[in-house]
Amino acid sequence: MAAATRTQFNRWLGPLQRLANRMLFQLKDREPGQVVLVMRRVFIVPTRPGLAFAGLLLVMLIGSINYSLGLGFALTFFTAACAVADMVMTAKNLALLRLAPGRAQPVFSGQEAQFELHVHNDTPRDRYAIALGFLHDGEPRHALDAASGASASVTLAAATDGRGWLAAPRVRLVTRFPLGLFRAWSYWQPDLRVLVYPAPESDAPALPMSGAASEDGHGTVGLDNFAGIRSYQPGDPMRQLAWRQIARLDPSLGGQLSTKHFEGGAVSDILLDFTALPPNLDVERRLARLARWVLEAEARALPYALRIGGRELGPALGDAHRAACLRALALYGTEEL
Repeated sequence: MAAATRTQFNRWLGPLQRLANRMLFQLKDREPGQVVLVMRRVFIVPTRPGLAFAGLLLVMLIGSINYSLGLGFALTFFTAACAVADMVMTAKNLALLRLAPGRAQPVFSGQEAQFELHVHNDTPRDRYAIALGFLHDGEPRHALDAASGASASVTLAAATDGRGWLAAPRVRLVTRFPLGLFRAWSYWQPDLRVLVYPAPESDAPALPMSGAASEDGHGTVGLDNFAGIRSYQPGDPMRQLAWRQIARLDPSLGGQLSTKHFEGGAVSDILLDFTALPPNLDVERRLARLARWVLEAEARALPYALRIGGRELGPALGDAHRAACLRALALYGTEEL
């Protein structure tokens, strides 16, 4: 009975907390483009040293009243005025900063996603000791200074678990400058996301090298039958250039490009087919194996094609093809594929 009551209470408490956060702290699900921290988005409370300082002021005031100390009153009110000035300066250290999202490079699942964030100071006041961090990480640890009319950047890391798009978590900015008596903070939800690729399978089998020989007898995969060195011919792939022989030739003596020649036994381009994988593997295991094969084919400079989810990427090599294949694996089963 008590557990059911607690569960029902938590069910009501969650929406109430989200509503309070939206109303009190101006929290939003997403803030596209650049954001300016207006004063109503900056919140401030006394720190523990600030509370101790307030207690000291109270003791000084009571002592001055009891003993009618004119200099005591002067010192008390002067110190209190310094505390008020510190409160204003602490809040203004965050106010009117302009925040903008940067870049976020794709990563593999299990790696840390790196989110680049920019802080622009368009005001004539220098800003010091501003700490940034993701809200779920606790107290921010990345500190920066932003001079007048200048910008500063910070890169925050977030753990990844699973493939697909990962949105940047909510960011909190905190400052205690200049005296540390007050703590000012603000929240920002950057419209930034990173693409998370499937983690490559660690013990994947060898690349599927089987295939039919090309019509001219010169395949692009399985170049194991080395036949010698010949003169370069238009259309020869760059990866087959014989660089050692080329380096020994003197162009002034009629030197020319040379190519490694292979014959027989070559097979057609590699086809990585999602449906051709063993049926006992689940979807994530298949994607992990294909990701490993994509990386291996790139490392060995073997052109490869990918067929997945009714989509086929033709045989190719290079960073663009690698990114397109890994993106298709990361977004498999989603509407964006």
